Amino acid sequence: MQQIHARALTAEAFAPFGEVIAPRAEPTRIINAGRCERHHALGRVTVEGGEAVISIFRSEGVELPYICRLVERHPLGSQAFMPLGAAPWLSVVAEDAGGRPGAVRAFLVPSRVGLNLRAGVWHGVLTPLGGAADFLVVDREGPGANLEEVEIQPVEIVA
Repeated sequence: MQQIHARALTAEAFAPFGEVIAPRAEPTRIINAGRCERHHALGRVTVEGGEAVISIFRSEGVELPYICRLVERHPLGSQAFMPLGAAPWLSVVAEDAGGRPGAVRAFLVPSRVGLNLRAGVWHGVLTPLGGAADFLVVDREGPGANLEEVEIQPVEIVA
């Protein structure tokens, strides 16, 4: 079985797969009579032939080492995940290799940080570290085949 190390999340390392959703060092602007920082457009929602919807996903927790056996992708829209709790989580992504999942990568996502996966990016299922966790999810609803699931050779992810 292949083993990979989950790496620390940076915007640069994650850029091929999507955007990191976290406040910037400086806000885009100050709003609400000076009481609120706005960190504008941290991710771009894309939908083809549908509409953007907001959901809450509740996922069971996992521990490291974690074995990934399934990846999926959504070719018709982006998918954003923002944790609603304070626990860190794991993001498993894979490069595309001719329409199939390629090399798997894993990122340790800090607490209170979200991700926006680009349309068509192969990714693992939600993997909060520790206990169960809720995520605010923004993705596409509409006609067409927008979910592809593929079982892969097991990959063990370690810290």
